[in-house]
Amino acid sequence: MSGAGSSHEEEPRVTITDKRKINRDGTPSAPSGAEAPAAEPVPAESPAADENATLLAERTADLQRLQAEYANYRRRAERDRQAAGEIAIGRVLADFLPVLDNLDRARQHGDLTGGLKAIADQLDEIFGRLGLVAFGEVGDPFDPAIHEAVLHNEDDSVTQPTATTIMRPGYKHNDRLLRPAMVGVTDPATPSAPQADSEAVDPTAGEDAPPAGE
Repeated sequence: MSGAGSSHEEEPRVTITDKRKINRDGTPSAPSGAEAPAAEPVPAESPAADENATLLAERTADLQRLQAEYANYRRRAERDRQAAGEIAIGRVLADFLPVLDNLDRARQHGDLTGGLKAIADQLDEIFGRLGLVAFGEVGDPFDPAIHEAVLHNEDDSVTQPTATTIMRPGYKHNDRLLRPAMVGVTDPATPSAPQADSEAVDPTAGEDAPPAGE
């Protein structure tokens, strides 16, 4: 058969028509009239995310509490350190008080001269910078908290117990008592009891007197 097997019937071509347009970014756009794809739903926060947020808040609160406790600890440690230093200085100054007493006696007798006076002046300057303060003056009101009374007398010249003799000065270190002042105290004289009238009233006055001559 002529032509048999040499010619085949041409198969119909398949044509695909895509009416979508290409966007500038290279993505195909939806065809006109076609429905836009529905937006994907936003997933809700998972329980694990809530748990992590709660844990973060708890850890933040713990950290803030630790920071506050550490700050308080540092302040207490600094106060304790200062207090310990003040006590140590006070003890050293208390050991020097007998030396200061001897220098005071030498000064009262006019023996504090020359090199000894220079040493005494230097000690006064150093102890003053360290906060050592002497107290006890004639005329001070007697205060048993800071005065040690070793003598007592009475006089009308005072209206309250008064330190009228200073036998040994007292000392303080930054308002802390190192030693009381040794003083003699004068108390007000005891007021005398009220005296009766010299002209006492006769309780029988006004009664009928017996007739004269009886």
